[in-house]
Amino acid sequence: MFTGIVEELGEITAVETLDDACRFRLRGPVVTEGARHGDSIAVNGVCLTVVDHEGDEFTADVMAETLHRSSLGVLTTGSRVNLERPTAVGARLGGHIVQGHVDGTGEILERKPSEHWELVRISLPEDLARYVVEKGSITVDGISLTVVDAGPDFFTVSLIPTTLALTTLGLKQPGDPVNLEVDVIAKYVERLLGTQGGTR
Repeated sequence: MFTGIVEELGEITAVETLDDACRFRLRGPVVTEGARHGDSIAVNGVCLTVVDHEGDEFTADVMAETLHRSSLGVLTTGSRVNLERPTAVGARLGGHIVQGHVDGTGEILERKPSEHWELVRISLPEDLARYVVEKGSITVDGISLTVVDAGPDFFTVSLIPTTLALTTLGLKQPGDPVNLEVDVIAKYVERLLGTQGGTR
C-alpha cells in the first residue's frame, strides 16, 4: 500500500522493448536505499516490482496490460517520474490509501497559474466519474490530491509550490497523459451495496 506522497522525482535511464512488455531502468537514490529484489516501488502511481538494482538505479518489468491501462507506455529515456516506496506499518498516512493499481488515464486539459498555487483541469473517463467527488481524494501520477471540482468528464486540483517543484505535475503540459487511481473505498462501497452507476 502507498499513500500518494511522492518521495522523489526519478528518471528513466533506459527502456528495453520486449515482445509483449518492456523493461525500465530507473534512477532514484531515495527509493533504492535498502531496496531488494521483489520489493515494490510506485512509478507514476503504478506499483512495479524491483527486478534488479545497482547503486541508485533499479530495473522493473512492465507487462502489456499495465502499458495498456496506464501512461507508462509513453515514457522514454530521460522521462521524469514520481517514485514512492510502500508505506510501513505504523507510519503516518500522509495522503490516502493508494494501491498502485491504475484505473485509467486522463489528460491535462488546462493550467491556471496563480501567485501561490496553480489550478489544473484533467479529463476524466466516463466510467470513473462516479467515484470522483468534490473534496474527495484522487491519485494523479501517484500523487494524492484533493478534488476541487468534479464534472461529468473532468475534475480540477489545486497544486501548491511544493507539489509543482517535486513531482511530474510541475512539468506536465496540456495534452500530456496522467495515470488516475480513484479512491478504492468508493469502489468497495459500490460493490457491497450491489450498485453500479447508481442502479441496483
